[in-house]
Amino acid sequence: MKLPTNAEKSLWLYTWPAPAKLNLMLRIVGKREDGYHLLQTVFQFVELSDWIRFEHEPSGQVLLKKEIPGVAAQSDLTVRAANILKKYTGCSAGVIIDVEKNIPMGGGLGGGSSDAATVLVALNKIWGLELSQDKLMELGASLGADVPVFIFGYASWGEGIGEKLTKVDLPECWVVIIKPDCHVNTKEIFSSENLTRNSKSITMCDFIAGEQDNDCTPVVSNKYPMVKEAMSDLAVFTRSKLTGTGACVFGEFSTEYDALIAHGLLEKKWNVFLTKSVNQSGLSLILDTL
Repeated sequence: MKLPTNAEKSLWLYTWPAPAKLNLMLRIVGKREDGYHLLQTVFQFVELSDWIRFEHEPSGQVLLKKEIPGVAAQSDLTVRAANILKKYTGCSAGVIIDVEKNIPMGGGLGGGSSDAATVLVALNKIWGLELSQDKLMELGASLGADVPVFIFGYASWGEGIGEKLTKVDLPECWVVIIKPDCHVNTKEIFSSENLTRNSKSITMCDFIAGEQDNDCTPVVSNKYPMVKEAMSDLAVFTRSKLTGTGACVFGEFSTEYDALIAHGLLEKKWNVFLTKSVNQSGLSLILDTL
């Protein structure tokens, strides 16, 4: 492997963002033979973000600065992402990964997938591997269906299992997110006999016209009363939606004032986040400067 340039050395000093995402719509239009569901969805990022730092590890190992309680280090998506990159390229370098978690876990905001994507993108730069975005997305898809959109870095119309992405420009809004105190089991939701799996495919024009339902919402609301209650409370202020399979629900606001009012009243009862939606992710913005 070539020796790192001074620019590559300086990349060790960066703090890299791993932003959350929202599914503004989610339709299940079929099922593949391998069990994966065929989707139509619209992804948009928000400013709420995890942050990741990297330290050189001279032995060549991939280590975590601090482990997530209950998750074995080798099962952590960030460790798996780094090891996949090493295996594919033959890179012998090591790294210590330090993740500052701000995105609630198990909420459908894609925090784990985003962390994995940031590790792939950042280490590709830090280690001077020069893999293309398409190759990184391919490697990322082996870790999870949501990983590619975080590598892609733009608001997207998603199809297939969510990995076929087309860049879209959407209104950027203030967003209030509620994280109910429950963890939705994604596998359980997609295995439910009550889940709609034959929704009619729509177009982006249909989405813009208001067809923005999430096919998982009825099943999740039935199985998790706290999610149903959170959606009802948020609906007092704006249209409330489920992101992914939840548990997080969100609402969009055209003004900061309206979002602040809703946030202030809802936080008396719920764990609430006030943020903004963005079409280009913070990770993508950093790459544009390198």
